[in-house]
Amino acid sequence: MKFELSDDQALLRSSTRDFLARACPFEASRRTMEHDSRGYDSALWQGLAEMGYLGLTVPARAGGQGLGTVELAIVLEEMGRACLPGPYLDVVLAATLLAAAGGQDALLADLAAGKTVVTIAREEAAFAGSPGVPARFEGGRVRGTKYFVPFAAAADGLLVPTRDGVCLVQKPLAVTALATLDPGQRFGEVRLDHAATLVGPPGLLERVDLVAAVGAGAMLLGIMARLLEMTIAHVQTRQAFRRPIGAFQVLQHRLADMLLKTESTRSAVYRAAWCLDTSDADAALACAAAKAYAGDAARLVCGEAIQMHGGIGFTWELDLHFYFKRAKTLEQHYGSTESQLERALAAAGY
Repeated sequence: MKFELSDDQALLRSSTRDFLARACPFEASRRTMEHDSRGYDSALWQGLAEMGYLGLTVPARAGGQGLGTVELAIVLEEMGRACLPGPYLDVVLAATLLAAAGGQDALLADLAAGKTVVTIAREEAAFAGSPGVPARFEGGRVRGTKYFVPFAAAADGLLVPTRDGVCLVQKPLAVTALATLDPGQRFGEVRLDHAATLVGPPGLLERVDLVAAVGAGAMLLGIMARLLEMTIAHVQTRQAFRRPIGAFQVLQHRLADMLLKTESTRSAVYRAAWCLDTSDADAALACAAAKAYAGDAARLVCGEAIQMHGGIGFTWELDLHFYFKRAKTLEQHYGSTESQLERALAAAGY
């Protein structure tokens, strides 16, 4: 089967790339990542809302566009290419959960309009592999501690999974900022003893986890595609022994490996997105496999890009450095490679 984007989807890709080139050139992203304590630019966020990106998958009844996961993957791939700072994917995941819960159209409309920022507080443990203690919802209050909460300090509210269901908690929040590898992705520790509203049962997270896997995989795909372009341009101009280093066969082979990993990731990500949109029986397997493969592939592509750029490849002066950190962060979050492999095996019946 040959998979191609429809005319509308191709237009979405080109318009998103054009918008990000104008509204978020890398110099602007670098300034935001280095100097903005919230981790994203308010004017750009409103621009995303006005262009309809914040409401991309929000149901039409709540003021969104009601588009599918394939369209979301297209937009997120372009955001990965631009190394866009901010909680876009996290807000999309919050909207996915709220839409599945039902009865939250007013909040969904605010998310789509850029009037509020809500993210999901998932992690129960301070360290990978630690079991943690699930938060609990009792007497109209949610109590517990959540770790690695995306953009916790900038969020107007959090969706908090507990053993009793998913709760919505509004500001003020007690947030301790956590040191992060990627300056464009902010995380915090949140201690909760707050009045909360029960949104729905814990099962709401099942769909969110699948969308998160595809979304993170799409962003990793965008990063790989951009680094491949940057590396090709570099080896065509960098001279050694009086000729471009790209003329050496060993580097051509390595570039071919980068291309193979990038295009294989593209196939995996868009198949997973299609499976979600069509409720295919293999959706869970496809989503887990796509995220796991994308994480491994991005590690190889980023490593090769840095090596072929030489010593400058791992310095703050070169944009490549930011892409590497973003890829490493995405590899670990939204389901690490190891956890996605376990999910893939479970979905395959092993």
